[in-house]
This record gives sequence, structure tokens and C-alpha cells, in this order.
Amino acid sequence: MPYTETIQKLQTALAETVAEIDHWCGMPEESRAYQPQDGGWSINEILEHITLTSHYLLIIINKGCAKALRKAAQGETIPAGESDLTRLEPIGHPDAFPWIRPEHMEPTRKVALEEVRARVQEQYQNCVRVLTDIEHGEGALYTARMSVQDLGRMDLYQWLYFLVLHQQRHIRQIARVYQEWETKHP
Repeated sequence: MPYTETIQKLQTALAETVAEIDHWCGMPEESRAYQPQDGGWSINEILEHITLTSHYLLIIINKGCAKALRKAAQGETIPAGESDLTRLEPIGHPDAFPWIRPEHMEPTRKVALEEVRARVQEQYQNCVRVLTDIEHGEGALYTARMSVQDLGRMDLYQWLYFLVLHQQRHIRQIARVYQEWETKHP
């Protein structure tokens, strides 16, 4: 079956990443509210940002999924092979490149942790649904341009992996903030 390795990698990455995010949601409020010395975001703010960015990525992913499924239903041939996910790896590393986010993806600081946690779970379920819908390679039938790091056109599997890597990027950021908090609260 085409794209078996791609889908398996995405399933694993999605499940592991959502579990890590949930872990950080479960940390004590004092650590999640801590403002790092460099003026960066608190863990709570990073968690909210993750859900905001995932929301906007999922708009593109969901629309792309519908278009890909239409193309498949019309008989468009699914290309053989796997999706090249490795080209996206730098997205998951906070120090790989500077990233200026759009203003609408900045945390509002008005969303309760329970709502953030619920959004993370809903977004995860959305990703799982999309992946199930394109489990026979249909995700290769739709591409859209990604401007971040000049990635260019990406298929739906790459869009899903981009979403996961963005989350992982911020999980690493969260770990740094938590580590700083721990040094101040031994």
C-alpha cells in the first residue's frame, strides 16, 4: 500500500506529541505561569500558541483533504512512494532559524488551561481523522505552498508533519522555560 511508512511515522509522531503536550498541561500552575528572564512566553502562553497555530494549519489541512479526496474519487492516480518528511525536520528545533509568527497566532492570555487542553485533544482527533481519510495515499494528490523556510509546495502528509514539528519545537521551548523555573525554585 502506498505511503504506509509515511502514515505510520505520522501516527506515531502525532500520538507522542499530544501526550507530551498533555504532560505539560498537567504541570503545576506556578511553573506554567512562570515568565522567563528573557521576556519570552510562559508555558501557559506557549501552550495557547500551539493551539492557535494548529487551528490555522488545520484549516488548510481540512480543505486540502476534501480536495484530495475529490481528486481520488475522480480517478486521479496516486503517485507511488512515500512523502519526504525529512526535509521538514528543522521546523521542530527552536534554534534552527528565527521564526516571526503572525499576530493572530500570539497568545491572548485569556484562555483557561482546561480549554487549551480540550483544544489540543480536538486538534489531535482532527489530525487522526484526516490521516484516516488519506490512508491510501490520497494526501499526495493535494499540495499547497508553505512560506516558512521557503519550503514551497507540500503535500498533506507534509502539512500534518509540519503541524507536529511546530508543536515539538514549542515542547522544547517549554522544557527550557521549565528548566529555568526549576533552577529558581529548587
